[in-house]
Amino acid sequence: MWSQSQQDEPWANGGEPAVVDVRGLRMRYGSKDVLTGVDFSVARGEVVCLLGPNGAGKTTTIEILEGFRMRSAGQVRVLGVDPARGGEDWRARTGVVLQSWRDHARWTSRRLLAHLGGYYTPYSTPHRARPYGADEVIAMVGLEELADQKIATLSGGQRRRLDVAIGIVGRPELLFLDEPTAGFDPHARREFHDLVHRLSDLEDTTILLTTHDLTEAEQLADRILILAGGRIVADGTADQLARQVAGEAQVRWSRGGEDFVHATPDASAFVRQLFAQYGDEVADLEVRRASLEDTYITMVQQHESGDADRAATTFKEVAR
Repeated sequence: MWSQSQQDEPWANGGEPAVVDVRGLRMRYGSKDVLTGVDFSVARGEVVCLLGPNGAGKTTTIEILEGFRMRSAGQVRVLGVDPARGGEDWRARTGVVLQSWRDHARWTSRRLLAHLGGYYTPYSTPHRARPYGADEVIAMVGLEELADQKIATLSGGQRRRLDVAIGIVGRPELLFLDEPTAGFDPHARREFHDLVHRLSDLEDTTILLTTHDLTEAEQLADRILILAGGRIVADGTADQLARQVAGEAQVRWSRGGEDFVHATPDASAFVRQLFAQYGDEVADLEVRRASLEDTYITMVQQHESGDADRAATTFKEVAR
């Protein structure tokens, strides 16, 4: 564990302080080890997705980072602070979107967000004014026409949008999202994805999310962590993880009415060579690599079959 002087200094990550830094995180419930040595870091402005099968320890990990659960062992720093000792000023810098929130049914969205936002006002800084105005955050989640309607009358998807608004009203530096789009229709999901990109790109918000929607993870995340058996078994972009599993991409194209397929470890170089040789004769070009779903299932199966160490070694070689 750290000395008191270390409590006030964030860990460096590539020369810049890491927003989240976890080393040797362990969690035991009774005689059962849920987390057996979790290591990862998250840089400022990153969108990182934590994936894993049910029971892998995702919720436990997130709750420890949020400061809601005490760990059994290991070192954890979130925004430069041990979350187990984080005060109100530290908590005001984080936002949490839980899987559900069922309070305040008789309030309206506008009234609730204005009320909750008021708690963040004392923690406003010259670099990050807090909170968002109620009308501003309502517009961000697409609830303008329902702002003065009682929360009890909102649909499940509309209620989920409000959950997101509650999580971001304090303009957090770090946002935790737990299954954020459960109950969203396709249009609402797309709008939410735009919001995540806005928070990351324009507000410099760091985002750590969990989801069972692997397509969503691939669309949103800069980096993906796979948690299995109590530890991180893969860490990288969706493309890096796919390269680890599949190794080669398939390039499909047609020329002169004939279809072709070629497997290659470097699709970009092959496509450049293809066009250099045949130019406009190339049509219907498509590059296919293993999907995130294929990658995820393969890695979890490798872990369950005892091949996780080999998979981790392969990933390090591919990621270099």
